[in-house]
Amino acid sequence: MFTPVTPLQHASRRDAAILIVDDAPENLSALRSMMVQQGYQTFVANNGERALKVARRVHPDLILLDVLMPGMDGLETCRQLKSHASTQRIPVIFMSAKTATEDVVAGFDIGAVDYISKPLRMAEVCARVRTQLQIRSRSETQEEQAERLRAIVNSMAEGLLIIEADGRIQFANPACVNYLGYTEQELAGRNISELLNPMVAQEYLDYFQRYSAEPETAHSHGTREVIIRHRNGSSVCMDLTLTPMVLRQPLFVGLLHDITHHKQSEDALQRAAMIDPLTKIANRRHFDSFIEKEWQRAMRSGLPLSLVVLDVDHFKLYNDTLGHPAGDACLQQVAQALAAHALRQTDLAARYGGEEFVLLFAETDSAAALQLAEAIRARIESLQIPHPRSATSPWLTVSIGVATTHPRHLDSIESLFVAADRAMYVAKEHGRNQVQATQCGSSSAMDAIKALVLR
Repeated sequence: MFTPVTPLQHASRRDAAILIVDDAPENLSALRSMMVQQGYQTFVANNGERALKVARRVHPDLILLDVLMPGMDGLETCRQLKSHASTQRIPVIFMSAKTATEDVVAGFDIGAVDYISKPLRMAEVCARVRTQLQIRSRSETQEEQAERLRAIVNSMAEGLLIIEADGRIQFANPACVNYLGYTEQELAGRNISELLNPMVAQEYLDYFQRYSAEPETAHSHGTREVIIRHRNGSSVCMDLTLTPMVLRQPLFVGLLHDITHHKQSEDALQRAAMIDPLTKIANRRHFDSFIEKEWQRAMRSGLPLSLVVLDVDHFKLYNDTLGHPAGDACLQQVAQALAAHALRQTDLAARYGGEEFVLLFAETDSAAALQLAEAIRARIESLQIPHPRSATSPWLTVSIGVATTHPRHLDSIESLFVAADRAMYVAKEHGRNQVQATQCGSSSAMDAIKALVLR
């Protein structure tokens, strides 16, 4: 006798399907009656060939299979079930009067999950069926969870890396492939030191070693911005977050978030903040920052620093006569002429305000700065931009002041600006369209202003 199932047990198993295979009608009938009473959906077959057809059609959750049958016996039937993709994962319980050790071992070797001896004890059959269905259910649940997790990982917009303690990449999801250009096979086995800056890579490897030595101190490495080498040799800006994963061996989960577009936008904003929108050369903010850096460098090196201040002659009359659009176009041409003479990384041309421009020449003495300023003046005059109301020339001209200094700790940038600005006003007072220069910081600075009226 066997224990009747309760409604709750019946409800939990009502979808389970059992295929019973036996050539003896009385066994088929008894087993089928018992399985139906237990709440299972039941199918029967009286030979191996029929069993294969039914199994491939209905995909039962479990098969009770007699070993001794005419024609295709149970062992061959099981062998074919296990060789077919659609039935190979269905658990098979053998039923047989052959209970010698070698017979039981042969059944397990072919792929059976259990072996019940005949004559059958129905309570035992019920218990073994129930156990195997529970195992299958748990296995399927785990597989479903694993498949769900794989689907999540594979569909993530962020890249996911599983990294071993020595820095070797164990797994990479498709997003990593898209970001970095490597195939999954190329990334797997590659060390992170091949992708990161050596100093950054060493920092991570040191972190891996510390955690591996003391797992109880595990903590997230946090998020940091890194540059990763793309397969094509280019650089990709990424946010990398590393978190230790507690398993049998130390592993680390790396999440990659592409910030290339963000960085490009950020860089574009930073560049825009440093550029004059009209003339497209540096603005006052950028120039002030630049001259501060070069001033400090000149103090360390002892080399000269030259500042050029330039003002467009009679620009208000130019605007009043020809209009502001023409005035804007004029300033743009002047700016390009200046930029063409600021060729080194230590040179910078900027619009300082209105029609006033400045240029900084590092490591440049007064004679060289004077020569550069004169070249700029001549270049702007050669543009032959008509200036109908200028009292200086029929063309647009500029007045330029130059100041050169060897910065010392008690000196100030403002003093350099004052000297260059005064030199420019001397140029205006002497008739405009000329360059005036001074040595800033000498005791007789203003007395040393030299006029070069070069029309």
